[in-house]
This record gives sequence, structure tokens and C-alpha cells, in this order.
Amino acid sequence: MINVEERNGKEIAVYFDYNKEFVKKIRRVKDRQWNSDEKCWVIPNDDKSKLKLFNLFKDEKMNCNYSMEHILKELEESYNFDLEGLVYKLREQLVLRGFSPKTIKAYMGHSQRFLKFCNKVVDQLTKEDVEKYMYVLLNESNNSHSYVNQALSSIKCLYKYILRKGNILYEIPRPKKEKKLPNVLSEKEVIDILNSVENKKHKAILFVIYSAGLRLGEVIRLKVDDIDSNRIMIHIKQGKGRKDRYTLLSDKTLKILREYAKEYRPKDWLFPGGNEGEHLHERSVQKVFKRACEKAKIKKNATVHTLRHSFATHLLEGGTDLRYIQELLGHSSSKTTEIYTHVSKKSIRKIESPLDRIFKGMD
Repeated sequence: MINVEERNGKEIAVYFDYNKEFVKKIRRVKDRQWNSDEKCWVIPNDDKSKLKLFNLFKDEKMNCNYSMEHILKELEESYNFDLEGLVYKLREQLVLRGFSPKTIKAYMGHSQRFLKFCNKVVDQLTKEDVEKYMYVLLNESNNSHSYVNQALSSIKCLYKYILRKGNILYEIPRPKKEKKLPNVLSEKEVIDILNSVENKKHKAILFVIYSAGLRLGEVIRLKVDDIDSNRIMIHIKQGKGRKDRYTLLSDKTLKILREYAKEYRPKDWLFPGGNEGEHLHERSVQKVFKRACEKAKIKKNATVHTLRHSFATHLLEGGTDLRYIQELLGHSSSKTTEIYTHVSKKSIRKIESPLDRIFKGMD
């Protein structure tokens, strides 16, 4: 129990049995003093000191002889101000450092959730807060390792660029990456999905994604002049990692695009959205793909990104060198592309099951 006594209008006395952690906390209040005669700590009687005291011991039982309503309101306002201000400052720093809009949005979300979880003023955030949050994400909320890794990356940016405490997080371990194989559609399933779409705009979008192996964020940001019909290529500008690249433009896709352009007349964005001057939103494409899968009666757990995985796998099965597939996909490392060797049936179908060999010998 911590007893707090307001007296003479100038000071507040704080009493508690000796506790090393409590002493460490009370020393963080500015202008605090130890009164050896009364065996108590004395702090200034002002809102700032009261706020600090309450924040330091908010998880302990406190007995005060003054109303806490005003202090609680001050604490809430102070916390909300800190949270919004910190997240906004983080956004500024990420923009200055050239992070992509998608990464900035994700990092801001992670940082905001972390700050709300801690419910502390800025100067009290510690390494232990981060470790506790990581534990909750992994063991109580059952998030994927990739999600937790991204959360840790965003918090490290917050500590490094805003709180100037980046060095205290160096030793926090990252969750080991999960070795999951991507879902892949068969060639027949891809054709069934593409043929199930009647709207020319929607059909053109899915054709481009699969035939060129594009990410969802890349296809919605295509400009009309990114389609090079003379060279039969698609120019991807500032894809993931701020990289430009060229990828395939199939004859069939070019034909579909011409039919689409003849009817819709796109001017700037190849696939414009509902609002003037904006491209189509990712959610719209996801809904189109989901409806197409339902219509084609696809049972696999497929997303728009599954078309990109299928593109790479089908190229590999068709004999395309892995290095070319890496360039088409825009992967920085060949190790990322090598995952498709584990889902390709190219080598596996050459192996005869021992069950078939045994029965052949019996026939």
C-alpha cells in the first residue's frame, strides 16, 4: 500500500514500506526529497508531480487524501497527446527516410497499438515493455511470426528515431521465420478463375496479375503508358523496395487490355478507381478475385497473391530458368525465388512412388 498525503498546500508526503523498486520509481519525480524524521518522501504539490506520481504507481494500491479525478483527466489528456504526437513524428521520419506509403501505414498502426498497450507517458517506455508486447503478440494473440517481426521493426524505428533509445532494443530476439510454402493454383484452376469473370475491367486486372506475376499493389498503380505494346512488356515503376523492372506482357493479355481500353478509355491510371484521379483500391480487386473463385468453385484458400505464386511456379514447371523468374518477380535475393522449387511438380512427378513400383512388380 502507498499512502499519499497532501499537506500545507506546498508539498505531498508519500509513505510506503521499503521497496527497492518503489524507491527507484519515486526518484524519478523531479525535486523529490527524503524526510528522515517522518520516514517519507516529499514531492512538490503541483499537477505535474501528482501526474508523475500516479503514472509511476498506477499499478499499485494507492490511498490518497485528495481527489484523483482531476489527475486522471490530466493523465488521459497527456497520454493521448503523447500517442498522437509520437505517431505523427514517426510518420515524418519514415517519409524522410524513403519508406513506402504501405510500410509507413503499417508501421504507424503497429506503433499506435504498442503505445496503447503500454499506456505510459513517453519517458517511461522501456525495453521490458517491448518484450512484454512481443510475448503477448506471439503467445496470447497468436499472430504470425512475420506479423510480429514487422511489429518489432516498427517499434525499433519508434525507439530509434523518436525516443532516441534505439540501442536498448538491440538484444531483443526476433521470432524465427516460419517456413511456409505458398498456395499454388493449377493451370486449369487459373483458367477457370479467369473465364468466370465477365466484366472486362475485372477480367483485364486478373489477366495482368497472373500473366505478369504482379503484386496487388503493383497492378493497381499501373499507368496506361506502362504497357509497352511494341516491345510486348510491362514496365513496373517503383515496385517493392523502390525498384523498377520489366516483366512479361502476354499476347492474350494484350488482347484483353485492348478490349478493356476500347470500352473504358482509361487516361492516366490503367485501372482508375471510383474517385476522380485515383487508382482502383486493393479491396476492390480482392473482392473481384473472391467472387471469381466462388464462381469457379475453387476450394483452395487462394488470395490475389496466389496468382503471383502460381505464375512463378508454372514458369518453373515450364522450364524457365530460376534466375529469369527472379528478375520477372523483382526479388532481391534468389533465396526468395527458390521457394517455388518446393511447390513445383516438375521434379516430383519424375519420382515414382514405391507403392506404384511394388504393384507393378505384382502385376
